Amino acid sequence: MDEALPVNHGAGSGREARPVGTPGRGLLARFPLLRRPPVLLSGLVLALFLAAAVLAPLLAPHDPNLQSLRDRLAPPVWLGGSPEHPLGTDNLGRDVLSNLIYGSRLSLTIGLVTMVLSAAIGSAAGIVAGYYGGTTDTVIMRVVDVWLAFPSLLLALIFAAVLGQGVTSLIIALVLTSWPLYTRVIRSEVLSLREREFITAIRALGSPHRRVLTRHLLPNVLPLLLVLATLQLGVTIITEASLSFLGVGVDPSIPTWGSMLSDGRRYMNNAWWLTAFPGIAISIVVLAINVCGDYLRDRFDPRSRF
Repeated sequence: MDEALPVNHGAGSGREARPVGTPGRGLLARFPLLRRPPVLLSGLVLALFLAAAVLAPLLAPHDPNLQSLRDRLAPPVWLGGSPEHPLGTDNLGRDVLSNLIYGSRLSLTIGLVTMVLSAAIGSAAGIVAGYYGGTTDTVIMRVVDVWLAFPSLLLALIFAAVLGQGVTSLIIALVLTSWPLYTRVIRSEVLSLREREFITAIRALGSPHRRVLTRHLLPNVLPLLLVLATLQLGVTIITEASLSFLGVGVDPSIPTWGSMLSDGRRYMNNAWWLTAFPGIAISIVVLAINVCGDYLRDRFDPRSRF
Protein backbone atom coordinates (compact mmCIF):
# COMPACT_ATOMS: atom_id res chain seq x y z
CA MET A 1 0.00 0.00 0.00
CA ASP A 2 1.46 3.25 -1.08
CA GLU A 3 2.12 5.93 1.49
CA ALA A 4 0.03 9.05 1.22
CA LEU A 5 2.08 11.91 -0.05
CA PRO A 6 1.78 15.26 1.71
CA VAL A 7 -0.33 17.77 -0.11
CA ASN A 8 1.66 20.75 -1.35
CA HIS A 9 -0.30 23.99 -1.27
CA GLY A 10 2.58 26.08 -2.50
CA ALA A 11 2.95 28.10 -5.65
CA GLY A 12 2.45 25.07 -7.89
CA SER A 13 -1.01 24.33 -6.54
CA GLY A 14 -2.24 27.87 -6.97
CA ARG A 15 -2.96 28.27 -3.25
CA GLU A 16 -0.60 30.31 -1.12
CA ALA A 17 -0.29 29.97 2.61
CA ARG A 18 -1.37 33.11 4.45
CA PRO A 19 0.91 34.24 7.23
CA VAL A 20 -0.73 34.66 10.57
CA GLY A 21 -0.21 38.21 11.82
CA THR A 22 -1.16 40.21 14.80
CA PRO A 23 -4.81 41.31 15.04
CA GLY A 24 -3.98 44.99 14.56
CA ARG A 25 -1.66 44.58 11.61
CA GLY A 26 -4.46 44.44 9.05
CA LEU A 27 -5.95 47.65 10.37
CA LEU A 28 -2.59 49.41 10.23
CA ALA A 29 -2.04 48.19 6.68
CA ARG A 30 -5.46 49.42 5.63
CA PHE A 31 -5.13 52.78 7.38
CA PRO A 32 -1.43 53.76 7.36
CA LEU A 33 -2.32 57.07 8.97
CA LEU A 34 -2.82 55.19 12.26
CA ARG A 35 0.93 54.67 12.37
CA ARG A 36 1.44 58.42 12.45
CA PRO A 37 0.11 59.66 15.83
CA PRO A 38 1.60 63.17 15.33
CA VAL A 39 -0.27 63.48 12.04
CA LEU A 40 -3.52 62.31 13.63
CA LEU A 41 -3.07 64.79 16.45
CA SER A 42 -2.28 67.59 14.00
CA GLY A 43 -5.35 66.78 11.95
CA LEU A 44 -7.48 66.82 15.09
CA VAL A 45 -6.04 70.19 16.12
CA LEU A 46 -6.79 71.68 12.70
CA ALA A 47 -10.31 70.24 12.78
CA LEU A 48 -10.90 71.84 16.18
CA PHE A 49 -9.68 75.24 14.99
CA LEU A 50 -11.79 74.99 11.84
CA ALA A 51 -14.82 74.06 13.92
CA ALA A 52 -14.15 77.00 16.24
CA ALA A 53 -13.89 79.32 13.23
CA VAL A 54 -17.16 78.10 11.72
CA LEU A 55 -19.05 78.04 15.03
CA ALA A 56 -17.51 81.22 16.45
CA PRO A 57 -20.87 82.94 17.19
CA LEU A 58 -21.97 79.86 19.15
CA LEU A 59 -18.71 79.12 20.97
CA ALA A 60 -17.54 82.62 21.90
CA PRO A 61 -18.78 83.50 25.40
CA HIS A 62 -18.88 87.25 24.66
CA ASP A 63 -18.98 89.72 21.82
CA PRO A 64 -15.29 90.16 20.87
CA ASN A 65 -15.70 93.95 20.67
CA LEU A 66 -17.63 94.32 23.95
CA GLN A 67 -15.61 96.63 26.22
CA SER A 68 -15.68 96.88 30.01
CA LEU A 69 -13.06 99.18 31.50
CA ARG A 70 -14.02 97.95 34.96
CA ASP A 71 -12.72 94.47 34.01
CA ARG A 72 -9.66 95.57 32.04
CA LEU A 73 -6.49 93.46 32.30
CA ALA A 74 -8.24 90.76 34.33
CA PRO A 75 -5.99 87.67 34.66
CA PRO A 76 -6.95 84.14 33.53
CA VAL A 77 -9.19 82.15 35.82
CA TRP A 78 -6.38 79.99 37.25
CA LEU A 79 -4.54 83.15 38.33
CA GLY A 80 -7.49 84.47 40.30
CA GLY A 81 -9.57 85.87 37.46
CA SER A 82 -13.29 85.55 36.93
CA PRO A 83 -14.78 82.38 35.35
CA GLU A 84 -16.72 84.77 33.13
CA HIS A 85 -13.41 85.46 31.31
CA PRO A 86 -11.46 82.14 31.39
CA LEU A 87 -8.42 83.57 29.57
CA GLY A 88 -8.63 87.06 31.03
CA THR A 89 -9.33 90.40 29.37
CA ASP A 90 -7.29 92.94 27.44
CA ASN A 91 -6.59 96.63 28.10
CA LEU A 92 -10.13 97.57 27.04
CA GLY A 93 -11.84 94.81 29.01
CA ARG A 94 -12.55 92.64 25.97
CA ASP A 95 -12.67 88.88 26.48
CA VAL A 96 -9.45 87.23 25.27
CA LEU A 97 -11.07 83.85 24.58
CA SER A 98 -13.76 85.39 22.38
CA ASN A 99 -11.14 87.34 20.43
CA LEU A 100 -9.09 84.15 19.95
CA ILE A 101 -12.08 82.28 18.57
CA TYR A 102 -13.09 85.06 16.19
CA GLY A 103 -9.43 85.60 15.27
CA SER A 104 -9.18 81.98 14.14
CA ARG A 105 -12.09 82.57 11.75
CA LEU A 106 -10.33 85.45 10.01
CA SER A 107 -6.84 83.93 9.97
CA LEU A 108 -7.96 80.56 8.57
CA THR A 109 -10.32 82.14 6.05
CA ILE A 110 -7.66 84.48 4.71
CA GLY A 111 -5.11 81.66 4.67
CA LEU A 112 -7.37 79.22 2.79
CA VAL A 113 -8.63 81.77 0.24
CA THR A 114 -5.09 83.00 -0.39
CA MET A 115 -3.84 79.44 -0.77
CA VAL A 116 -6.49 78.56 -3.36
CA LEU A 117 -6.03 81.73 -5.43
CA SER A 118 -2.22 81.65 -5.28
CA ALA A 119 -2.12 77.97 -6.23
CA ALA A 120 -4.51 78.52 -9.15
CA ILE A 121 -2.63 81.52 -10.57
CA GLY A 122 0.87 80.23 -9.90
CA SER A 123 0.27 76.69 -11.15
CA ALA A 124 -1.42 77.96 -14.33
CA ALA A 125 1.56 80.20 -15.07
CA GLY A 126 4.00 77.39 -14.26
CA ILE A 127 2.25 74.85 -16.50
CA VAL A 128 2.13 77.29 -19.41
CA ALA A 129 5.77 78.31 -18.98
CA GLY A 130 7.03 74.74 -18.68
CA TYR A 131 4.96 73.34 -21.53
CA TYR A 132 5.41 76.00 -24.20
CA GLY A 133 8.96 77.04 -23.31
CA GLY A 134 10.72 79.55 -25.53
CA THR A 135 9.74 83.19 -25.26
CA THR A 136 6.69 82.40 -23.13
CA ASP A 137 8.83 80.62 -20.56
CA THR A 138 11.45 83.38 -20.58
CA VAL A 139 8.94 86.20 -20.04
CA ILE A 140 7.07 84.42 -17.23
CA MET A 141 10.21 83.34 -15.40
CA ARG A 142 11.83 86.77 -15.61
CA VAL A 143 8.73 88.22 -13.96
CA VAL A 144 8.97 85.53 -11.29
CA ASP A 145 12.67 86.29 -10.74
CA VAL A 146 11.93 89.99 -10.24
CA TRP A 147 9.09 89.15 -7.83
CA LEU A 148 11.24 86.77 -5.79
CA ALA A 149 14.09 89.30 -5.60
CA PHE A 150 12.14 91.14 -2.88
CA PRO A 151 11.55 89.71 0.60
CA SER A 152 8.02 88.32 0.70
CA LEU A 153 7.03 90.16 3.88
CA LEU A 154 8.31 93.48 2.52
CA LEU A 155 6.44 92.95 -0.73
CA ALA A 156 3.24 92.05 1.13
CA LEU A 157 3.67 95.13 3.32
CA ILE A 158 3.99 97.37 0.26
CA PHE A 159 0.94 95.89 -1.46
CA ALA A 160 -1.15 96.04 1.73
CA ALA A 161 -0.17 99.67 2.34
CA VAL A 162 -1.04 100.65 -1.25
CA LEU A 163 -4.36 98.76 -1.33
CA GLY A 164 -5.46 99.96 2.10
CA GLN A 165 -7.04 98.15 5.02
CA GLY A 166 -9.65 95.47 4.51
CA VAL A 167 -9.96 91.71 4.18
CA THR A 168 -10.14 91.81 0.37
CA SER A 169 -7.11 94.09 0.11
CA LEU A 170 -5.14 91.84 2.45
CA ILE A 171 -6.01 88.73 0.43
CA ILE A 172 -4.96 90.45 -2.81
CA ALA A 173 -1.67 91.52 -1.22
CA LEU A 174 -0.96 87.98 -0.01
CA VAL A 175 -1.87 86.43 -3.38
CA LEU A 176 0.41 88.85 -5.22
CA THR A 177 3.20 87.82 -2.86
CA SER A 178 2.65 84.04 -2.96
CA TRP A 179 1.98 83.06 -6.57
CA PRO A 180 5.61 83.12 -7.91
CA LEU A 181 6.68 80.23 -5.67
CA TYR A 182 4.00 77.98 -7.15
CA THR A 183 5.04 79.00 -10.65
CA ARG A 184 8.68 78.09 -10.16
CA VAL A 185 8.01 74.70 -8.57
CA ILE A 186 5.27 73.63 -10.99
CA ARG A 187 7.31 74.76 -14.00
CA SER A 188 10.22 72.54 -12.99
CA GLU A 189 7.86 69.56 -12.70
CA VAL A 190 6.26 70.26 -16.09
CA LEU A 191 9.68 70.51 -17.75
CA SER A 192 10.29 66.94 -16.62
CA LEU A 193 6.83 65.66 -17.53
CA ARG A 194 6.71 67.07 -21.06
CA GLU A 195 9.66 64.87 -22.07
CA ARG A 196 7.97 61.67 -20.85
CA GLU A 197 6.90 59.11 -23.41
CA PHE A 198 3.17 59.40 -22.81
CA ILE A 199 3.19 63.17 -23.37
CA THR A 200 5.29 62.79 -26.50
CA ALA A 201 2.91 60.13 -27.83
CA ILE A 202 -0.17 62.24 -27.11
CA ARG A 203 1.32 65.23 -28.90
CA ALA A 204 2.34 63.03 -31.83
CA LEU A 205 -1.25 61.88 -32.18
CA GLY A 206 -2.28 65.50 -32.73
CA SER A 207 -4.00 66.13 -29.41
CA PRO A 208 -4.72 69.86 -28.87
CA HIS A 209 -2.47 71.73 -26.49
CA ARG A 210 -5.36 72.58 -24.19
CA ARG A 211 -6.23 68.91 -23.83
CA VAL A 212 -2.63 68.02 -23.06
CA LEU A 213 -2.47 70.73 -20.41
CA THR A 214 -5.77 69.99 -18.69
CA ARG A 215 -6.10 66.22 -19.13
CA HIS A 216 -2.52 65.02 -18.77
CA LEU A 217 -0.16 67.59 -17.26
CA LEU A 218 -2.47 69.07 -14.62
CA PRO A 219 -3.46 65.72 -13.00
CA ASN A 220 0.21 64.75 -12.78
CA VAL A 221 1.23 67.94 -10.95
CA LEU A 222 -1.75 67.95 -8.56
CA PRO A 223 -0.03 65.87 -5.83
CA LEU A 224 2.96 68.22 -5.80
CA LEU A 225 0.64 71.24 -5.88
CA LEU A 226 -1.36 69.89 -2.93
CA VAL A 227 1.77 69.42 -0.83
CA LEU A 228 3.15 72.85 -1.72
CA ALA A 229 -0.17 74.57 -1.01
CA THR A 230 -0.46 72.88 2.39
CA LEU A 231 3.03 73.96 3.44
CA GLN A 232 2.44 77.50 2.17
CA LEU A 233 -0.76 77.80 4.20
CA GLY A 234 1.27 78.11 7.40
CA VAL A 235 3.48 80.77 5.84
CA THR A 236 0.41 82.72 4.75
CA ILE A 237 -1.07 82.65 8.26
CA ILE A 238 2.19 83.98 9.72
CA THR A 239 2.40 86.70 7.06
CA GLU A 240 -1.19 87.77 7.73
CA ALA A 241 -0.48 87.93 11.46
CA SER A 242 2.66 89.98 10.77
CA LEU A 243 0.77 92.49 8.65
CA SER A 244 -1.97 92.80 11.27
CA PHE A 245 0.71 93.23 13.93
CA LEU A 246 2.19 96.12 11.91
CA GLY A 247 -1.23 97.72 11.53
CA VAL A 248 -1.63 97.35 7.76
CA GLY A 249 -3.95 94.35 7.76
CA VAL A 250 -7.68 94.44 8.35
CA ASP A 251 -9.70 97.07 10.19
CA PRO A 252 -8.70 97.34 13.87
CA SER A 253 -12.29 96.63 14.93
CA ILE A 254 -12.01 93.09 13.49
CA PRO A 255 -10.27 90.72 15.93
CA THR A 256 -7.19 88.98 14.53
CA TRP A 257 -4.34 87.11 16.15
CA GLY A 258 -1.84 89.62 14.81
CA SER A 259 -3.73 92.64 16.17
CA MET A 260 -4.02 90.89 19.54
CA LEU A 261 -0.24 90.54 19.61
CA SER A 262 0.16 94.18 18.68
CA ASP A 263 -2.27 95.40 21.37
CA GLY A 264 -0.75 93.24 24.09
CA ARG A 265 2.93 93.98 23.55
CA ARG A 266 2.72 97.12 25.71
CA TYR A 267 1.46 95.09 28.67
CA MET A 268 3.85 92.13 28.55
CA ASN A 269 5.27 92.86 32.01
CA ASN A 270 1.98 92.81 33.91
CA ALA A 271 -0.44 91.10 31.45
CA TRP A 272 1.56 88.43 29.64
CA TRP A 273 -1.56 86.51 28.60
CA LEU A 274 -2.45 89.17 26.02
CA THR A 275 0.47 88.07 23.82
CA ALA A 276 0.95 84.51 25.05
CA PHE A 277 -2.41 83.08 23.98
CA PRO A 278 -2.53 84.43 20.39
CA GLY A 279 1.15 83.53 19.97
CA ILE A 280 0.47 79.97 21.15
CA ALA A 281 -2.55 79.71 18.84
CA ILE A 282 -0.49 80.78 15.82
CA SER A 283 2.32 78.38 16.72
CA ILE A 284 0.00 75.41 17.22
CA VAL A 285 -1.90 75.95 13.97
CA VAL A 286 1.23 76.48 11.86
CA LEU A 287 2.96 73.47 13.46
CA ALA A 288 -0.08 71.27 12.78
CA ILE A 289 -0.23 72.45 9.17
CA ASN A 290 3.47 71.73 8.65
CA VAL A 291 3.14 68.23 10.14
CA CYS A 292 0.23 67.46 7.81
CA GLY A 293 2.17 68.93 4.89
CA ASP A 294 5.16 66.73 5.65
CA TYR A 295 2.88 63.69 5.76
CA LEU A 296 1.36 64.56 2.38
CA ARG A 297 4.84 65.01 0.93
CA ASP A 298 5.87 61.55 2.15
CA ARG A 299 2.54 60.04 1.10
CA PHE A 300 2.85 61.17 -2.49
CA ASP A 301 6.54 60.31 -2.73
CA PRO A 302 6.79 56.93 -4.55
CA ARG A 303 10.03 56.19 -2.72
CA SER A 304 8.34 56.31 0.69
CA ARG A 305 7.14 53.18 2.43
CA PHE A 306 4.08 52.89 4.61
